[in-house]
Amino acid sequence: MTDLAHHFLHGTLATFESHRRLAERAVAQVADEKLGIPLDEHTNSISTTMKHVAGNLISRWTDFLTTDGEKPWRDRDSEFVDSFETRAELMSFWEKGWSVLEATLKSLKPEDLGKTVTIRGEVLSVPVAIQRSLGHTCYHVGQIVTVARIHAGHRWSTLTIPRGGSASYNQSNWGKER
Repeated sequence: MTDLAHHFLHGTLATFESHRRLAERAVAQVADEKLGIPLDEHTNSISTTMKHVAGNLISRWTDFLTTDGEKPWRDRDSEFVDSFETRAELMSFWEKGWSVLEATLKSLKPEDLGKTVTIRGEVLSVPVAIQRSLGHTCYHVGQIVTVARIHAGHRWSTLTIPRGGSASYNQSNWGKER
């Protein structure tokens, strides 16, 4: 069980980190003045989505094993109001959320996977709570990347294998076409 728990925790952290890098590489391609612009009145801007992700991570992962994941001090509704004046402010808050997540995930021990936690009063196993947070974060990273792609327009540089590039990628990475 210890090996499985170790692989689960390590893999989870690696997946979170991969999605963080994906979002950051996308956001790096967007002009500062576009970060706070939603696509329409029914969508969130990159800035508010990043603020929400960071706020969620801070709340969920602070005292993860001992307190409800929805902290009384969290003002979720304010996460959807763009209050950052600069990219640096936005990125600082984003970094805070990811730092809390990383520190907590690295502190978990294999035996912690057998415990339960609460989120908004709902009791969840630790693995389910971890996967719930990962799913939520990945969902919003997809939104960030999509909005960034639209805002970057023709200046966009793909974050993954470019269209029509699979055969070349496979050849260089596996030595044969698939």
